[in-house]
Amino acid sequence: MKLALASVFAAIIALGTILSFPLPPPIFEITWSPAIFLALAVLADRWTAVTATAVGSFIGELYNVSFKSGGSPIYPFGMLWARAPEVLIVAWGASRGGKWLVASMVVATVYETFAFFVSDGLFYTYGLFGYGSPTNLLGGFALALPDFATMFDLAFIPAALLIIYSARPAFRRLGFPVKPSRA
Repeated sequence: MKLALASVFAAIIALGTILSFPLPPPIFEITWSPAIFLALAVLADRWTAVTATAVGSFIGELYNVSFKSGGSPIYPFGMLWARAPEVLIVAWGASRGGKWLVASMVVATVYETFAFFVSDGLFYTYGLFGYGSPTNLLGGFALALPDFATMFDLAFIPAALLIIYSARPAFRRLGFPVKPSRA
């Protein structure tokens, strides 16, 4: 059952990643998938959620860099580096209760933003993965400042909460141990 759930949600997350809003580098896009994987971190066990998020994000981003112009081949790996821990943060918050849940979603989004910012800053500094010519450390991180637009993913938190509220009864009927949210 966990494999089936991970597979279905990996496909949904991949589709949510493919259906994206294009943005200038280094961001490349804002995807629809944050609401899905943030909710999945609450509705499923943490490893099913991490697996679905990692596989779906990687496949979706691999499609994007292969068939849409402007993406770097490193982007799918960046999704693993940023989104898998993001799901673990939210799963931890969900185990603590309702107030922690929203806070953990915010912290997870901040983590994702800084994960992209630090890696992109270093890629620009050393000229790796098609990020231009090597520059100094300050210049590299200045070029990565647009990564802070990833904070736009905070806008997906209400949608994730709505998904959780709506899908929780169905997940319970299917036998997943989804706890009721505590205030």
